[in-house]
Amino acid sequence: MALELNHAIVRCTDRTAAAQFFANLIDAARPHALGPFAAVRVNDRLTLDFYDADVFAFGHFAFLVDDPRFGAILERVVTGDLPFGSGPFTRDRTINRLNGGRGVYVWDGDGNSYEFFTVDPLG
Repeated sequence: MALELNHAIVRCTDRTAAAQFFANLIDAARPHALGPFAAVRVNDRLTLDFYDADVFAFGHFAFLVDDPRFGAILERVVTGDLPFGSGPFTRDRTINRLNGGRGVYVWDGDGNSYEFFTVDPLG
């Protein structure tokens, strides 16, 4: 079997709210409880497990998406007046066009950033 990411833990201050924010952002199914986590299924092989105990440290999660999904996410970001920007450290409310694609960074209330891009940055 090839190496494949199955899940990642997202540290947050309120697992229910953070999981719902992300599920809404990507138009995913409602989060479900999984032990101490609120899990969001990203696709048929990956979940993000939101965790609100212990020390909080923000994270960054990047997703390669197709053009229609990128457009839908960007529309939800703009409509929801969410903080976003063209780079990992700027909230300039624009997207980038790296490698001929489109990319955007979106932040949740805890400072976790979610990156969506349409062209693989490594080519």
